[in-house]
Amino acid sequence: MRRVRLRTGIRWKISFAIAAVGALIALALSLVVHNAARVSMLQSAREVQMERVQFLSKSAEVTKKPPLGAKLNDPDLPRELREKARSGRRGSYVQEHPGGAPEVWAAVPLGNGQVLSLHNSFQENANMMRALDEALVVGSVSVVVAGSALGVLIGGQISGRLRKAAAAAGKVAQGDPHVRVRDAVGGVVRDETDDLARAVDRMADALQQRLEAERRVTADIAHELRTPVTGLLTAAELLPPGRPTELVRDRAQAMRVLVEDVLEVARLDSASERAELQEVALGEFVSRRVTVLMPEATVRVVADEIVATDPRRLERILGNLLANAARYGRQPVQVDVEGRVVRVRDHGPGFPEALLKEGPSRFRTGSTDRAGVGHGLGLTIAAGQARVLGARLTFRNVAAPGGIEREGACAGAVAVLWLPEHAPTATGSFPIIQLPEPPKPTPRGRRR
Repeated sequence: MRRVRLRTGIRWKISFAIAAVGALIALALSLVVHNAARVSMLQSAREVQMERVQFLSKSAEVTKKPPLGAKLNDPDLPRELREKARSGRRGSYVQEHPGGAPEVWAAVPLGNGQVLSLHNSFQENANMMRALDEALVVGSVSVVVAGSALGVLIGGQISGRLRKAAAAAGKVAQGDPHVRVRDAVGGVVRDETDDLARAVDRMADALQQRLEAERRVTADIAHELRTPVTGLLTAAELLPPGRPTELVRDRAQAMRVLVEDVLEVARLDSASERAELQEVALGEFVSRRVTVLMPEATVRVVADEIVATDPRRLERILGNLLANAARYGRQPVQVDVEGRVVRVRDHGPGFPEALLKEGPSRFRTGSTDRAGVGHGLGLTIAAGQARVLGARLTFRNVAAPGGIEREGACAGAVAVLWLPEHAPTATGSFPIIQLPEPPKPTPRGRRR
């Protein structure tokens, strides 16, 4: 059986814990107060009854008759109290009645062997106990409600700080190097949340420094390889014609393309690239570029729109998507333009699961053949150029007919480029749209 897991926030957990502790404390204190008050009232009632019966016994010894309210040898006298009085001792007895007031008996032996007894129902004590119980219930409920409210308040503050920390950490994970969790948490009170935020910031700084170091090393290596690879290509052109020469030229050219791609990835990772914006008709632009890059692909313009974008970077994205479809997919390849959205679809085996879950990754391809022509940089560069344009590049697979979802059951891969409505500025940010101010109300009694 599948185990059901309930997900609750820390606010409600703290509130429930405080309410539960408050309820237990209130219950324990209520029981203690109730029992102490009951014992005290019964003890006071017994002492009063004993004083009364002793006073009446003096009158009965003189008059030989039971005083008003007292009885001689009462047959209803409890057996324990009767035996105690016949043995020559005085005593008292409490007789409980479920749902009613308790009766307090008191008995003393007389000199002629008779027993004088007195009993009364202490209704006032019962009413006082009932009022006390009601007050205890109201107080307990108030404590639980106040504790729950306090728990919601405290838990809400902690939960809010943790949510802010989680949101800031998510931005850091998305690659924003300027976000600091400690600044996002804020607040005057210092607690463990601040320690967690500072630890996450230190970890993010360390990772950022390591990534920057790796990027610099990669860029330096690619830059240093640029000159010898160029020399290798030049030397390969001087070789005599033949199959070995063609192999050397092909491998040298592949190495040159790889070096250029690595340098482009390094520039994109440094976030120093800026788009040179121009207004283009997206449908017409895509149709011309696809005709040049892949003549066999079909282009369908559903709705054309004028967009402000960088044509060179947009062409680079289209070229990489078409090259990926030609290398790993199957014909036919179809390109659709609908407003600001461009879709590139092939009819191959689809994107690998790792790419769908984690996005493009350098030097990772969908092919298991390590001797292939791909290096896994095409989609990485396309995603990086899309970020420079302020666009979003998504990947998905088309389900096979009949909705069968199993390995190999795929009707193709689709890459979707979503161009933004507002293009990025020269600084890489997005313009702030100023809304028109509402008209000021005309003062009453004045016409314009």
